[in-house]
Amino acid sequence: MQPGTWMVYGAYGYTGRLIVAEAVSRGYRPIVAGRNAEQVESVAQAYNLEARVVSLDDAGALRHALRDVDVVVHAAGPFVRTAMPMVEACLATQTHYVDITGEISVFEQIFARDEEARQAGVALLPGSGFDVVPSDCLAAYVASKIEQPIALEIGIAALSRTSPGTAQTMIEHVPQGNLVRRDGVLVRVPFGTLTRTIHFSDKPRQAVAIPWGDLATAYRSTGIPNITTYMAFPPAMIRQMRFLSWLAPLFRIGAVRRAVQAWIRRSVKGPDEQLLARGRSYLWAQVRNAAGETAEAWLETCEGYRFTALAVVAVVERLAETTVQGALTPAQAFGADFVLEIDETRRFDQIERTKS
Repeated sequence: MQPGTWMVYGAYGYTGRLIVAEAVSRGYRPIVAGRNAEQVESVAQAYNLEARVVSLDDAGALRHALRDVDVVVHAAGPFVRTAMPMVEACLATQTHYVDITGEISVFEQIFARDEEARQAGVALLPGSGFDVVPSDCLAAYVASKIEQPIALEIGIAALSRTSPGTAQTMIEHVPQGNLVRRDGVLVRVPFGTLTRTIHFSDKPRQAVAIPWGDLATAYRSTGIPNITTYMAFPPAMIRQMRFLSWLAPLFRIGAVRRAVQAWIRRSVKGPDEQLLARGRSYLWAQVRNAAGETAEAWLETCEGYRFTALAVVAVVERLAETTVQGALTPAQAFGADFVLEIDETRRFDQIERTKS
């Protein structure tokens, strides 16, 4: 079944443009939207698409812009500032909501609207990109392999560059500190202190705990009360991350945060076409229960931003085929195997471990 009318809001950002390009390559014609008229029109003209210019600050205009839209893909971050105005508009207009956030607080806010979404007959699907489709689906899969798991560890090795939007979001959340989930509760831990070696499917890497979105989503998908999420980094960078806990108070100053974000907008570029095409991402997940039983699984997929574009369009396609309602994680909405529908994605129950 073909998707109905759908919109990409934030269509002129780095990831928004990738989503639009992927949609058009599959024969779809989404409405492109955002608050900057010149940039919206630029994307619309490049692909001969309908453009709608609207600010998230104007609730009435936003609802009007969604009046005939079945699904909105929200790609304009930082989502801690932008998600809820769009969610409110989607609930009011009975429009399915899809976003690409990885922000824990945003997941929690959206999941709190589950009953309202069900009453409105719509799906709220945050984290429909690389954050957190592959890790959420892998967590749900591995959690089903043993009885009553009580602990989950997730590791990610994303061999790519960061886009300007992602970098700005990271700066936005430095003041909140590092997090893990213990006994069902989010707990602060210093940056750079929880480390381990993870054997990914290609090779072992050093990894450090970071506040990845699965601390919210995997908890909802699996019910496991103890979750730690790791990202692979070079050892020198892991050592440097310990200073983030000292710098966090500085980033609470709005002027400092805005100055750094302005520098990011000027200086940071996302992956180029070569890296998008050749980049790879590796994921690992392990669960443990009170009896000491463990299970683990691995996932390989394409470069993270490319994955996001592929996954978002796949989510829009699925919404046209299935009746999904409520505020849900990717695995809750479409099952643990949904990730395997994304190009170049493979899952493993066993790997050959190497020492290198």
